[in-house]
Amino acid sequence: MYKLIEQIVADYMTRQPRTVRRDTTMRELGELFKKEDFNAYPATDDGRVLGIVSKFDYLSCFVFSAARMVPRYPDLMQRTVADVMTSEFIYVAPDTKLTRVLELMVSHDLRSVPVLEADQRLAGIISREDVLHAVQDCAQAAQSWSNASELGASSPSPGFN
Repeated sequence: MYKLIEQIVADYMTRQPRTVRRDTTMRELGELFKKEDFNAYPATDDGRVLGIVSKFDYLSCFVFSAARMVPRYPDLMQRTVADVMTSEFIYVAPDTKLTRVLELMVSHDLRSVPVLEADQRLAGIISREDVLHAVQDCAQAAQSWSNASELGASSPSPGFN
């Protein structure tokens, strides 16, 4: 598993992830969540990430209490991503170690993390599934190495007959 320590985000991230615009309405966002199996989308403007909008953000529009009047449904559905997105979010760079991503995901209960270039442009997204894939690749490589080592140790060395 030492191989995992060497792995970086760029080797496993999804490049060109699906994004939404800041003016995307809740109606459009709801359709995207229904159609695609993503938990969150980066909200972008001119290639720069402004925030993250998740299913949680979307559903928060429909939470009402005695202190919060129930707006008309059409009014709710015209709200935009900019109204509900999280503009302070955790992100990583393409050269971030996967062990750091794993730490962030576990400690902040994140399903995915945007990958940003130095100029705040979106380079990709790294998900739990991507990290799981990396862990499995490294475990498989370690197992292959272990099997090869065992085979080498059990066969007689040349010249020692």
